[in-house]
Amino acid sequence: MIRATYRFREFQLVPDTEPDAEPLTFAMQCAVCGQTGEPSDEQVAAHAWATGHLKANPEHFA
Repeated sequence: MIRATYRFREFQLVPDTEPDAEPLTFAMQCAVCGQTGEPSDEQVAAHAWATGHLKANPEHFA
């Protein structure tokens, strides 16, 4: 009989805000065709690309 003990921890992923941190970039990629939007420092731009790609390719719903 195999026994295991698990300990759950609360954690949160947050951006690195240290002075030497790399800048944040956002990009989306279609899981169907592999096409990607341009990386941007604005999350809104990545979301807009995904919305536009889905409107142009409604069969890429996955």
